[in-house]
Amino acid sequence: MLTQYASVLFFVVFTCIMVFGLLILAKLIGPRRERTPQKLQAYECGEPPQGQAWLQFNNRFYLVAIAFLIFDVEIAFMFPVARVLKDFTLRGEGWFALAEILVFAFILFLGLIYIWRKGDLDWIKDLQISNEDEIFIRKQSPVQHPE
Repeated sequence: MLTQYASVLFFVVFTCIMVFGLLILAKLIGPRRERTPQKLQAYECGEPPQGQAWLQFNNRFYLVAIAFLIFDVEIAFMFPVARVLKDFTLRGEGWFALAEILVFAFILFLGLIYIWRKGDLDWIKDLQISNEDEIFIRKQSPVQHPE
């Protein structure tokens, strides 16, 4: 029974030897390059870097990317159903397949309405300050606001 797995074991051992052997060989005969400050700088398309690398990045880029992925995956799930829709129709189940597609699209449409109403599709969001925050800001501000 174990002899049937001998070829798999051989390939696993051979692969490990090859990987580690090539890494050691590259370390031994590879070129030695010194680390200069110029080589350790961040590469920005041939331009010298300006400013700090740590900057505030707008999270809306991620939200738009996630929304795009959600609707891109929608097409990936709908394509197989559309591909076999003719077979469903020939079997008399065409309405069932159409209902599946419509329910799936409706659920995603509700998600689109949710992120739209939440304001995640607005590129420039208004800063909404609650009543408690406004009172706190007024107390901290040296400028007296007329009541």
